[in-house]
Parts: sequence; structure tokens; C-alpha cells
Amino acid sequence: MFQVGDILADRYQLQQKLGRTAMGRQTWLAIDHTVQEKVTIKLLAFNPQLSWEELKLFEREAEVLGSLEHPRIPRYRAYFDIDRHLGGGVPWFVLVQDYIPGFSLQDLLDQGQHFTEIEIRSLATEILEILIYLHELSPPVLHRDIKPSNLILGEDEHIYLVDFGAVQAQAGVTGVTFTVVGSSGYSPLEQFWGKAVPASDLYALGATLIHLLTGCSPADLPHKDAKIKFSDKVSLKKDLIIWLEKLTEITVDRRFKSARDALECLQSGTISNRLVYKGLNFRKLKQPTYSKIHLEQSEKSLKIKFPPKLKILPSSKLMFFSFLTSIFIFNINPILLIILGGILASLVKKSKIEFDELKFKIIYSIFDLIIWKKEAYNNQIAGIFIYNNSNRDYYQIKIRTSDDYYLLGGSLTESECTWIVQEIKAWLTSVEDLDNM
Repeated sequence: MFQVGDILADRYQLQQKLGRTAMGRQTWLAIDHTVQEKVTIKLLAFNPQLSWEELKLFEREAEVLGSLEHPRIPRYRAYFDIDRHLGGGVPWFVLVQDYIPGFSLQDLLDQGQHFTEIEIRSLATEILEILIYLHELSPPVLHRDIKPSNLILGEDEHIYLVDFGAVQAQAGVTGVTFTVVGSSGYSPLEQFWGKAVPASDLYALGATLIHLLTGCSPADLPHKDAKIKFSDKVSLKKDLIIWLEKLTEITVDRRFKSARDALECLQSGTISNRLVYKGLNFRKLKQPTYSKIHLEQSEKSLKIKFPPKLKILPSSKLMFFSFLTSIFIFNINPILLIILGGILASLVKKSKIEFDELKFKIIYSIFDLIIWKKEAYNNQIAGIFIYNNSNRDYYQIKIRTSDDYYLLGGSLTESECTWIVQEIKAWLTSVEDLDNM
């Protein structure tokens, strides 16, 4: 058994045993006397109790660390073995890497530290930046054991991801079966089936952040419909709660597609700038530059105003006044008057739709005079479509409810309709997410 002061490979002098170690495993703080720097040394005993799977994981950790180059991941230094006569009668495998001074997030939790929303957002950002690096390597590198004890808050106030003992050096989508690893409460279901994917690390990140916020291990928190229930134990902005819930979705397809997507949504404060449909992410169209549609939205409402088909004069009220004057001066035939009036009305008729958290209402008006109004509940909506009932190059938006349908817009382009349909669906989805918290 190794003791303080022992020197390995004529170079590394053991200083202090670190953390909790399992049988046949040791982790030490040591001094590398060739450069006079502190290093972390992990030792694995090749004893009869050691399985080949454990040895493969240890070797994989050394191999993968040797290929990584990131300022927030401990740098690989060396990998070697120690003869049995030097290791107490048992051969040992040794992995040397940079030592990161600081405290693990688990240490801080054990000390009773409470993490604020600002701190959580900062930690999440730094961890996601590490995951972006790992997941975008070719092949992707999956950590597979993200949890508070494997995240070190360094003396430089930056977060470091350590302990790559469960690392997977290629994506699970290859169909190869890997050793089942991970920690209960932090690892998603697919990982225990041996099918880890990049989104598996995102789940572990979400579970870790929930632990930091609540002070409770995810395994000890209540679950409903296979989801971690935590929102009643924290006081956070709604966008962060929704973001954490999406990270920890039980189904892989309902999580963020990538660490980059997760970071983008965390920084933007909204998940609704992507629509998720049948497991695929569709980027929203921007409003066409030529469009005169006015859209205004907030957390509580969505208002969309559609312009009239055609504006003959800058002022519709002036046009209406001129039209009435011509009737009396030129004594226009009543039938012709009706025809002209219908044409004029169709040209200046405006429509708008307004959503709140429960209902939507559609209003048609001419010269700001309401001529038609209809309300329905949001939960009655069966679908929102692009509608074209002719061969003409203009479209409308069709909202189908359980017992009726409504048409919006008089002469829109296909691009305008696509943009509006996505905006409505995204807003309704965000409201539904808030209601389900």
C-alpha cells in the first residue's frame, strides 16, 4: 500500500490521499519533481477482484485524456504501470494529470452553500462550453458521469470538469454496446441501457444544476411522469425553469439537440425560438422584409395585425370621406354604389388576432369600425395551417378548432404565412410549458 512520501517512476512524490476511493483504487495529490508542480495521480490495482471492464475504462480514460486539449479539463501527463514488487505484491496502473486546486461542487453543497440563479446560469454556461468542445470532436467524446463531485470550482473562479473514468470515445448511435456507467439520479435512462448519446450529458448537467438549486439529490426529489419535480422548491425566472425541464426530459428527442443549442437558448432566455416537431428542430423564419404585418408578443399575450389588401390613399378616413361626397354630388346609382362599396370594403378591411393565456379572438374592421368578432379557447385549436383556395399567388392562415375554422389575412405571401404560423405555434407552446410547471 502506498504511503505519503513514496516516489513513483522516480518522479512523482505522493503528498496526500484525495477524496473517497473504492477498493483497488486510489487518488493522490503528488509533486512532479521534474517541474516542481502539483499533479493528480489515479491508481488502479490489478488484483483478482478487478474486472476487465474496469481496466478497459481506466485505459480508455488515459487514452481519451491524452487526446483532449481544453483549458477547463485537467491535462493528461503520463500513463504507466508499477511492478508488483513496488506495489505491495500487486501490479498497479497509474494515470497522471494536472491538479486543479479548488473545491468540488459537492464539497460546497456539503458545506451548506446555496447557489443563486446568477451563479447557476454562469456555471451552466461554462459547463456547456466544455460539452460543446467534447461533443463536437470527431468522434464525439461523452463524459457520462457529470455530477457535483466531478465539477471543480477552481481558485480562479472557473469551473473544471474532472474524472473521465466513465468516458465514452464515440457516439452511442454506432450501435456498439458499452459498459453501463453513471451515477444514480444524474444518468438518464438510455445510458443505463448502454446507449449514451450527447444528450445524455445534457440530462446529467440538468440534474446537477437542479441539485445545486434545491440542495437535494435528484434521486431524492419527487418524480412525476418520469420527470424531476423541483419548481416548487426554487424561486427562478420561468425561462430557466423551462430550460432545466427540457434538459431533464426522460425522452432523448425532447431534450436539446446539442450542447450548443442548449447554450444558445440559455443565453437568449427563450426556448420558443425553435419549434420541436416529431423530434426534429425547425429554425423559425424571420419576418419578410416587405411584410407590413405587425406582431407584438409578451409572456402573457400575442397580437398580430394584418394590413388591408390595398391602401389606395395614405389616409383611409380621407378616402371614405371622398367616397361619401361623390355619392351626393354625382348621384351614383344605388346598385353601382353597393358594388363599389363592396369593392372598397374588401380593399380596406383589416383583421387581427389576439391571444392571451386562455383564449384567442379574431376581429375584422373597416375604418376602425368592428364588423365581425369571434372568440374561442386555445385548447380548442386542432391545427394552424397555410391556406390557399385558388390558383392565385396569395395565401391565408387557417385556424381549425374542434368545431369551426377561421381565416386570417387577405393577400399574404407564402413566406408571410409560414412565419406567422410558426410564431403562433411557438407562442402557444411556450404558454403550455409555463402552465405545466
